Amino acid sequence: MSSVDNESGKRDSGNCRNCLAVWRYNVLYSEISESELMSILKRFSLDGELALVTGAASGLGAAIATALAEAGARVACHGNRRPAVGTVEALQSRGYPAQAFQADLGTEDGAANLYDAVAEAMGQPSILVNNAGTIYREQAEDFPLANWQTVLQVNLTSVFQLCQLAGRSMLENQRGKIINIASLLSFQGGIRVPAYSASKGGVAQLTKALANEWAGRNVQVNAIAPGYFRTTNTEKLQQDETRNRQILERIPAGRWGDPEDLAGAAGFFGVQGKKYWDGEGGGGDGGWVGGEGFGSAAAQNGRETEEEGARKGYSH
Repeated sequence: MSSVDNESGKRDSGNCRNCLAVWRYNVLYSEISESELMSILKRFSLDGELALVTGAASGLGAAIATALAEAGARVACHGNRRPAVGTVEALQSRGYPAQAFQADLGTEDGAANLYDAVAEAMGQPSILVNNAGTIYREQAEDFPLANWQTVLQVNLTSVFQLCQLAGRSMLENQRGKIINIASLLSFQGGIRVPAYSASKGGVAQLTKALANEWAGRNVQVNAIAPGYFRTTNTEKLQQDETRNRQILERIPAGRWGDPEDLAGAAGFFGVQGKKYWDGEGGGGDGGWVGGEGFGSAAAQNGRETEEEGARKGYSH
């Protein structure tokens, strides 16, 4: 698919949903002048940037790609098993420049193939969002090595490969933003998902390692660690009445995250003016990590509730 620009080829930062909300609020209450407001909006504009978002066919990746486009970036939308055509068509229908790409990040040369295709078609990305991921559930003692290797390749090795490829260009240009999508399980072990937990723990540490090396050269590397979100990976959990209730009891916010809840954070880390944010690894989890022991059922049952779900094959 080819990218489609609007008449000017640029996006107006005033089109951003969050920016419009700020605009309407402040104009209504006359708290700041129009020139001051435009200065604020400009700080969060991504006009002129090119963002590569992996795993953008649906869920978190699609929401992140949309948020970056709304802020002014051109977006390369990757799909692993299928091209992110739906996401791109939705963006193009609103006048946002976007293009779909497909590459199997489960193979050793998948990341390089993807990056080369994007660079040839759209240029070198100034923003990289490593969102693509996969999960496989099995008891640790029975976990197949082939599945372990696939999960690690997609979730961790391809992340490093893309960071390396994009990082070289960013370091040469002395500017760039890398946003890695880690997980709640970067900090907690989970049950029946040893490869996923290991890979996401690795993403968190890789983010810090790259930030240590590249911060002084004006390339910022940060991570976002989502909790329980409504995605295809968590459909079984959402559909199981008992597990759904137990999860909600454990989340102080009392609800599952929606993909749009995460999109703004990616936009924030993508802004070139945010040059003193490096190696961060926080996430949107509805207060899960901070609310350890929250909820009467979770506090009483603790690991038992996780194991009950694990026996059904739903644990995350």
